[in-house]
Amino acid sequence: MRNSLGREQIGQRLSVRSLTGGRGPSGGPEATDTIGVLVAVDADSVVLERRDGHRIRLITDRIVAARTVPLRPRRRQPATAIDAEELTRITSRGWPAVVSESLGDWELRVAGGFTGRANSAAVHGDPGVPFPEAAARVIDFAVRHEIAPLAQVVVASTWERRFAEAGWEPIGGSRPGAIVQVADIGEVEHDPAIDFSSTADDTWLRHYGRVEDPSLARTVLEGPDRVAFATLDDVAIARVVVTGLWAGLSAVEVDPRHRRRGLARRLMRGCLAWAAERGADKAYLQTMQDNAPALALYAPLGFTTHHAYVYLRPPA
Repeated sequence: MRNSLGREQIGQRLSVRSLTGGRGPSGGPEATDTIGVLVAVDADSVVLERRDGHRIRLITDRIVAARTVPLRPRRRQPATAIDAEELTRITSRGWPAVVSESLGDWELRVAGGFTGRANSAAVHGDPGVPFPEAAARVIDFAVRHEIAPLAQVVVASTWERRFAEAGWEPIGGSRPGAIVQVADIGEVEHDPAIDFSSTADDTWLRHYGRVEDPSLARTVLEGPDRVAFATLDDVAIARVVVTGLWAGLSAVEVDPRHRRRGLARRLMRGCLAWAAERGADKAYLQTMQDNAPALALYAPLGFTTHHAYVYLRPPA
């Protein structure tokens, strides 16, 4: 099968059978099937991205069969069915840090201070060490990389309680924290007026308006393989990323002089169509609980709140 999978198949969803190196029940070679979108091919291996965005590298010489399967499965769970910690993993993959270290299942992230999502510890699963050591490792990582130590924690989770017991406090004072909203992607049509680019050019970044270091911002924003930067009428922008079967929407901005024309909603629908063409059947976005205009924009598209999260900092 060395030459059966090539770069021309990148983006296709495949079922790949490969040998594990062990023996099966009948005494013959044991094989396993892996299903995912092909995202990389080199001389010795291929990389498949699974539904949750997790990537698996398969050795080419061990592959014995491969076939194409539909990008969007016939049977699917609703977007609301996903566990909050699993969704946190997906959102983190869609907004990758410049430097990332694993602490068990936790992810320690730094990106030169560009956004809290890329400069905090994503707390999900088991850190693999006792909690006091895990919390100390979060602080040590931040100190080494010269950022403020922060933990991104799902509200009402066990980890929020453990951090609170250790004296960690929310940032932002009395302002409500952030929420993650989700929706199933229904029938959405491509909008020919929307321009999609694989890179964030200077004009796009200028509309985004939260950038101090363009090079650093591009490293984060352009990090995923399946990402696009949408522009409509040169006055409205959005970013869309596909991670497994999930589309992530962010950076929806409209020039103040051109608001109330429906441009933001057109952008969002166009981004969902772009993502659906690449296999996504669910979508997420992140916003603040008190951002009423944004929530009013998202609701007609089927977005509902899945969970809230908060950034916690250690005691002084």
